[in-house]
Amino acid sequence: MSQFRPLDPLGIQRVVKQKGVLPQQADVLDPSLPIAEDELLIEVESLNIDSASFHQISEASGGDPARIEKQVLELVARRGKHHNPVTGSGGMLIGRVVQVGPAFPVAQKPVRVGDRIATLVSLTLTPLQLRKIRKVHPKIDRVDVEGHAILFASGIFARLPEDMPETVALAVLDVAGAPAQTRKLVQPGNTVVVIGGGGKSGLLCLYEAKKKPGVRTIAVDYSREAIERLNGLSFADQIIQADARNGVEVMEKIWNATKGAMADVVINVANIPETEMSCILAARPNGLVYFFSMATSFTRAALGAEGVGADVDLRIGNGYTEGHADLALQILRESPELRRIFTESYS
Repeated sequence: MSQFRPLDPLGIQRVVKQKGVLPQQADVLDPSLPIAEDELLIEVESLNIDSASFHQISEASGGDPARIEKQVLELVARRGKHHNPVTGSGGMLIGRVVQVGPAFPVAQKPVRVGDRIATLVSLTLTPLQLRKIRKVHPKIDRVDVEGHAILFASGIFARLPEDMPETVALAVLDVAGAPAQTRKLVQPGNTVVVIGGGGKSGLLCLYEAKKKPGVRTIAVDYSREAIERLNGLSFADQIIQADARNGVEVMEKIWNATKGAMADVVINVANIPETEMSCILAARPNGLVYFFSMATSFTRAALGAEGVGADVDLRIGNGYTEGHADLALQILRESPELRRIFTESYS
């Protein structure tokens, strides 16, 4: 009998419920050993939980770390992965590779036993088994754990860089898709509005957008802490304090800021639901609205745009873009301002 399961690049054999679907759509995964011939086995050190998911779990737990810990353990035990049923999102993990299947595509994805990596695929499709939680870090959406996870041959990951603290690198890699997509979407001369601009993904998007010639950036956030973080940054041309759940308020403030021209590109990285209309109303006719936030409802966005007669290009965020990990880490190497903020917040 082989010591490995059969080849299965998409992890379909890991699905317990419902059979016939991919791991991300499954209710329950099987994280048990042995691994398949083309899988990686990772000893997990930390989960970097998606901001929308951690926010929901924290609210449901009254902000109590012990109750957050209990919810995370119960969720993973029940589903065999960290897949929040309320937000539909997961996060990513950091850990050490302890076994490489003989058929894992190491030529395309170089890796060896002992490498410390961050997975760049969602925890919603990553088989995960936790033995214990060592510590909850509510301010940075992180949970230190003991357990193992399995990465499929189709999965992507990044080796942790040596020139910055691992917690800082993890925070950046967690949202690496956002600035990479921003680079593709923003054109020279655009006015770019970032909803949730004071968060980690918002800051990276503002910086990347501002690198294009003639771009004007407008950051929208609600909390005083976020506004203070944005003040004085060289790549945030204007800062607006507003509740993104109030579409009319945001529309009026963007109208005033742009003298009625509105935004060419609106990027939503807010971690709360019901922010779709503020993005749609902030965009000019035929403008582009990019929903990177995992709290986004496609139904609210599509029907909301139709309801107000807004002819805008609605796009759902894709967390993967080729080269996104390297691009996001390079931003921190380029920007002393961001390096300082991320180091102070996530070290």
